[in-house]
Amino acid sequence: MAKRNSVSSPNSLLISSQAARWSQQHVLSLLSQILILLITVFIVTHMVVSLGERRLQEDWADQRYSELQTVASLASDKAAFLQFRTQTFAKAELLRQYLEQPSQVQQQKVIESWTSLTQNIPELLGLSLFDPQGKLRFSTTDSFDNMHIPATLLGSGRNMGGSDIYTSPMSFTPINGLLEPYFYQLSWIENPDQSIKGYLVTYNSITKLLETIKPAFFNQNSPLLLLDTQGFLFAGANQPEPLSNMPDNLGSSLKQTFPDLWKVMAMNNYGQFYSDEATFVYLKVELTSQYETKREYFLLSYIRHDDIASRYLEWRLVILIAGALIALLACGLIILRHLFVLERRAKHNSLQLSHGLFNSEISCLIVNDNGRIGSANLKASKALALPIDTLVDRSIQRVLNLDDELFKRIKEALAHHQQWRGEINIDSENNTTLQAHIRSELSPYTKECYWLITFEDITVLYESQRQAYLFQLLSESAVATALTDANGKLIKCNSKFDHLMLLNGETNIAITELLGSELNEQWHNICSQISVQGEWSAQIMPFTQSRYSQCLKTTLSGQLAYDGDIEYLICTFEETQPIVAPHKHSNVFGHRSAIVLRINELENHFNHLSEQTKIQSSLLVMDINPEGIFSHMGNVSQLEKRQKDIELQLLIELPQNYQISQWQLGKLVILLPDTDANRAHQYATNVMSRLDEHHLSEGINIGIAGYVSPQSLEQYLANAEIALKRAKQSVDQNICQAFTRTTHTDHLN
Repeated sequence: MAKRNSVSSPNSLLISSQAARWSQQHVLSLLSQILILLITVFIVTHMVVSLGERRLQEDWADQRYSELQTVASLASDKAAFLQFRTQTFAKAELLRQYLEQPSQVQQQKVIESWTSLTQNIPELLGLSLFDPQGKLRFSTTDSFDNMHIPATLLGSGRNMGGSDIYTSPMSFTPINGLLEPYFYQLSWIENPDQSIKGYLVTYNSITKLLETIKPAFFNQNSPLLLLDTQGFLFAGANQPEPLSNMPDNLGSSLKQTFPDLWKVMAMNNYGQFYSDEATFVYLKVELTSQYETKREYFLLSYIRHDDIASRYLEWRLVILIAGALIALLACGLIILRHLFVLERRAKHNSLQLSHGLFNSEISCLIVNDNGRIGSANLKASKALALPIDTLVDRSIQRVLNLDDELFKRIKEALAHHQQWRGEINIDSENNTTLQAHIRSELSPYTKECYWLITFEDITVLYESQRQAYLFQLLSESAVATALTDANGKLIKCNSKFDHLMLLNGETNIAITELLGSELNEQWHNICSQISVQGEWSAQIMPFTQSRYSQCLKTTLSGQLAYDGDIEYLICTFEETQPIVAPHKHSNVFGHRSAIVLRINELENHFNHLSEQTKIQSSLLVMDINPEGIFSHMGNVSQLEKRQKDIELQLLIELPQNYQISQWQLGKLVILLPDTDANRAHQYATNVMSRLDEHHLSEGINIGIAGYVSPQSLEQYLANAEIALKRAKQSVDQNICQAFTRTTHTDHLN
């Protein structure tokens, strides 16, 4: 038998978890801390390595940008020198003698002189002489025989001449079977009277020009590329192991192979670009500047990140080794700290467990293996309505009112499975129901077995379940009932509705889908009416592919939230015979899908319309009180009933944008936006025909007015009243229009 002081003693262990040991929680805590540490060290190490490599990339980019500036300056100087050299060729004595006295001998001398020049100047591909009409006279090479001087450079229409040198855009020509990038320079050879004697053209190799500059980074790791402003490659082809998205053939386009890089280059004159594979440096160069024309090109260089990583390999290894050592030391410190905490907490484990069990919000009992209560907390005492002193040493079977069979099953479950769960009903004044969990624990030192019983009072839950069952029984009436949200989605329904709509337990469906597309189109108006009037009712006939075969009397009642919006809809359906014949295009009739506005609501709606909408509108006033029929006070109720019947017929087919309002007893107002006089008259005729079908047209007169800008609703109604008076005075017609013409000379028609 358990003693009361066995629980309060800090040295007695109630269950085995009080011993000092590595629990699953401690192991998970240790592993999580080590994992977080390793992730942190990995991230920091990776950041240091990445920052180091990025720093090397930036250093390389700064150095290469400085070298690109040097190349650009040397290329511009070289282009200027080529212009001077072209001008020198144009003023050479042999050429002047040939132009003054052309002969075969003089031509041969000039060609031999030019040939010797091309052999000694690497970037000079050849020279050509053209006559004043732009036709080739002779050339040192036949690679440019198809070259034609642009028309803008010929004759008096040119903008350059004299000592000016024209530099062409870069182009390609095949030389000895290879594509050669080049540009030509043209010099005008003029007479003293500034007339043209001829044109001297020199052809210069772009590749040879760059090779004479000999940049320091003209190597495999950082190639030099020359591109025009359209992205076409003119120098730097045949790179050793080029990047996959870099152009490697002359004439190929960087704009197509690497659009991201080209987009940045096109928007800037210089800068750096970092991709996943390499770092790029670019600079826009203006080789020559001449009248109305700039010859601008891009110098581009790049280095692979793998090359930078290989240079950074030694530092990378040092950083990784340092990170590994730091991680090992930190893991050792974490493990030692956990061991220290476990040893310190082991001495107070029993006291902490007892405090946690008996001072929590959970009802708890400790029972020995004979079924005697050893201790109980205050929460359990309140739940069982017995003092703690009374509970101690009592039989758990008697306290919980367990019969012998149930108590035997509990003991067998504890013996085989070490736990039992179930509900226990205590016969008391409140008929208490407890959700109990009994666990069997073994003390590691005394080897005594204890039961740890925790339970919770679920009387309220049990009662709510019973009430829910009763409400379910209540809903299973002869009337088909369904509960939906504001959008019409089905939430709950009774078996009658399930049988009526052939749902077979399916609830993932909307009520509008079950009742037809017409109801779906009117759903917004229906919800508006429910918000104002509380409910909506109609008769719904079967339609194609409907799940029911009889006319249904449908009522939708709304449950509103605090803000006034619809939260739930209670829908009831009863099979009935239709009261009125439905329209041939409608399966929903006898309903109030549009709200009959008050006159002040109509005025507010009218004031919010645009002036253009008002100009195109008409206003219809209907007098439904036949003279001499409802003239006495005793007939007011009959007039109200007649007015409601007429409103119902109007609402059945009221167009979506029309608004109907009760002006006064016996008079209705309909606002017809976007409706001219002819359409308004046709609508009034249709209304009269429909009312006549239901024997409601007797004594009805209609006045129609058109909008006269600017006009208030009160003036609008006054004009319609004029038409209504005219309709009453007429013998052969009961519809009259006023103010429906564009001019005001004739107000009535």
